[in-house]
Amino acid sequence: MFSNNMMLAQLLQDMQDPEMMREAQKMMQDPAFQERMKQITERPEFQESMKKSQEMMKDEAKVKELEEQMKQRVADGEKQLEEFKKMSLEREAEEAAAAAAADGDQKPAGAAGGEIKKKKNQKPKTSSKKKGKGKK
Repeated sequence: MFSNNMMLAQLLQDMQDPEMMREAQKMMQDPAFQERMKQITERPEFQESMKKSQEMMKDEAKVKELEEQMKQRVADGEKQLEEFKKMSLEREAEEAAAAAAADGDQKPAGAAGGEIKKKKNQKPKTSSKKKGKGKK
C-alpha cells in the first residue's frame, strides 16, 4: 500500500514542518547518531556511491532527466498520499459508526454536535464532593 513515491511525498511534507525539523536537528546533535553516521560514511560502499553520484551530477542532461523523474515521482506520491489520507478518514468514520452502533449510541445521520446522551441510570456528575474525606 505504501509506495516509495508516497513516502517521498510524505518526507517532503514533513520537511516543511518546523516541529519535525527541530526534532531532526535534535537527533542529529546526539553523539550516538553522529558516531553511527561516521561509521556509515566511512564504509567503502558509501564512498563509492557518493563518487558515482558526484560524477553523474557533472552531466547536465542526466541531471535534467533525473530532476524531471523526481518531479513526476513527487507528483505521483502526493496523489497517492491524498488518496491514502482520504481512505483513512473514511475508514475511521466507518469504525466510529460501527463502534457507536455496537454501543447503542448511534446518532441520526447528519447530527453534528448536539447533546451528549446519558446512559441509562447514570448519575449526574457534580463537584460538590469534599476532597480529603475518604472512606474509613
